[in-house]
Amino acid sequence: MAYEVEAPKYVRLAQTIQRRIEDGTYPPGTRVPSENQLVQAFGMSRPTVVRALELLKRDGWLESRQGYGTIVRRRPAAVEQKDRRGREALERDELHSPGRLVEVGEVPVPARVASALGLPRRAKVLMRRFLVEEDGEPVELISSYFPAGLVEGTELGNAEPLSSTTRAHLEARKKVRFDHVTERVSARMPERGEAEILELPDGVPVLSVLVVACDASSQALQVSDVLLPADRQELEDTYRLS
Repeated sequence: MAYEVEAPKYVRLAQTIQRRIEDGTYPPGTRVPSENQLVQAFGMSRPTVVRALELLKRDGWLESRQGYGTIVRRRPAAVEQKDRRGREALERDELHSPGRLVEVGEVPVPARVASALGLPRRAKVLMRRFLVEEDGEPVELISSYFPAGLVEGTELGNAEPLSSTTRAHLEARKKVRFDHVTERVSARMPERGEAEILELPDGVPVLSVLVVACDASSQALQVSDVLLPADRQELEDTYRLS
């Protein structure tokens, strides 16, 4: 049985600071607020603030400069590479993308998606599942989930490919605005239906990139589970040595 556990406070604080870097609140080359200012602003303890800042330094978002403080660095190259999955899931044009729409319908919300959408585990959501193909070979399976209240008045429930991206469709029909994306990367074994669609041999795992798209208030609007067959991927990451 899988359990969803809330991230520690220092991780949530690091994510908040990271979003502020990404949206330009803390531009590259500027100092972030001091530890004392962050303690007061977020009502967290100093050890929590210190751990959050250390995490952001480790991941390449911040650096310490003697006599100047903690400075915002440019967006890490490894993050740019990973975040493309999130942008592609939101910006994919079903009508013109290489691949096909394989399933549309109401389904019980998976546990990993329920947590992101803030829904009880027995709730129903709309799922749109798109298979990406290259040279006739399945290379990526994208299962996008939408809360029932957001689907009403849209064409998301239609079994035909959308003529625009899901983001553009929702922003036009529901007057919502997508603000930021977070991603949770993990490895797991595929479910039977997923393995069949991806034509995976028994025992081959998948890399799951859970893409959570939110509005400015951090309310999730869409969750996409992007599955990449482990036997067809070559991943590269870059780490800064200190």
